[in-house]
Amino acid sequence: MTESPVHHESPIYRRIADRLREQIMSGTLGDGDRLPGENALMAEYGIARATARQALAVLINEGLAVPRRGSGVYVRLFRPIRRHGSRRLSRQQWGQGTAIWDSDARGRAYTVDEIQIQREAAGEQAAQVLGAQDVWVRRRRYSVDGRPVQLAVSHFPADLVEGTAITLPDTGPGGVYARLGDLGHTPVHFTEEVRARMPLPGEAELLGLPAGNPVIVISRVAYAVGGVPVELNEMTLDAASYVLQYDFEA
Repeated sequence: MTESPVHHESPIYRRIADRLREQIMSGTLGDGDRLPGENALMAEYGIARATARQALAVLINEGLAVPRRGSGVYVRLFRPIRRHGSRRLSRQQWGQGTAIWDSDARGRAYTVDEIQIQREAAGEQAAQVLGAQDVWVRRRRYSVDGRPVQLAVSHFPADLVEGTAITLPDTGPGGVYARLGDLGHTPVHFTEEVRARMPLPGEAELLGLPAGNPVIVISRVAYAVGGVPVELNEMTLDAASYVLQYDFEA
């Protein structure tokens, strides 16, 4: 005699989360829309507050929703930015006065909504990579479609860029790489290292990340002719907002 398979129905909080997810993915609930609150879910499904909280927590943990203290839980559905590693750094891009970020945004609205520039003593990594005791540092936060997506900290040998546009908020057409070219130190080679981790508290706050959302950290070094390092840049990306693309020849 063959026993019939036993079917276990998923818990009610997961079924509620499934229904809400379907509404998000179908577009019924759009980015920034407020999800039904705990009280609304309790009334609609006849469930306890803890169950309603569990249902919302599923979507928050999946990165599809974000809680706002004292306001509710909101849909966080963002079309990922496709970051093409080699294309964005090609000399054809910045050498013609086009910003690197134009390659990433592809017509979407982007802003540098926070920027700090200062000269300071080089940290251990910057000193080791750049061989400099003092560096000019550019700290930026980038937002796309009004949402913070990346933090970037660039280091340049102080003696190399002192008194140039690289130490100003607006570096001009083509950005810092075009200005390095003006100085006779055109970047000809880049290396990038990519890793993932959980964000530090300050990073989570600046990027507006929900709990459990990891970040991607990309460390890039730009080299001029002769293998001379001219920039160290560490970028911290909201992992849910990016697709990283790299092309390789066989």
